[in-house]
Amino acid sequence: MAKRLATRRELLKIDGRQVEVTMRLNPRARRLIVKVHPSTGEVSVIAPSQRSLDRALEFARGETTWIAHQLSRVPARIELKPGARIPLRGREHIVERGERGAVSVAGDTITVGGRDEHIPRRLLDFLKREARQNLEARTLEFAAKIESRVRRVSVRDTASRWGSCSANKTISYCWRLILAPDFVRDYVVAHEVAHLREMNHGPKFWALVKGLVSDIEAPQRWLRKNGVLLHRYGA
Repeated sequence: MAKRLATRRELLKIDGRQVEVTMRLNPRARRLIVKVHPSTGEVSVIAPSQRSLDRALEFARGETTWIAHQLSRVPARIELKPGARIPLRGREHIVERGERGAVSVAGDTITVGGRDEHIPRRLLDFLKREARQNLEARTLEFAAKIESRVRRVSVRDTASRWGSCSANKTISYCWRLILAPDFVRDYVVAHEVAHLREMNHGPKFWALVKGLVSDIEAPQRWLRKNGVLLHRYGA
């Protein structure tokens, strides 16, 4: 007998277009539930059992009106191409095409050389490098302040969280933080570095965070208001 998959993907017609729906088995779930990610627009159905997973697509079909409404609230994508306006460290820049392949920043302009088809990848690589350099440097600096050591710093494209710290002292960040203002990025770094000492969100943890960045409320407000918008740039 063929092995039954715990994750399936199917297409569902919503408002005249085909939308991919990911169906996942999660025994901890109590019932079938449909989710639409507010940043990426990913549509998923969580099923508590294999039997309910088999009817997950039909369940989603009955929720198409709600899904369509949620998808209409997802920020429109902004391609990384000449003419686009993107934030870098919280300040808006316009993307222009240059003659050479290198990426450079001058004033409010990001110049990317090369053919049009290569510009999105070159600009994305540049943003990820900037994110890695900044986030790694600030992580090491903050870790030294609380007399802790981080094993490794990585940068990914995560949709559900801005950063994470594992038990083996590996810290991971979303590269899109380089688009946010410095005070927001520093807060996320302080939050993850504090987990090197306290793997919880208790009073000692927050005392460590406040010792690294004096204001935690302003960046939290900024992320609640603007965080979802950072996911609209590029892939």
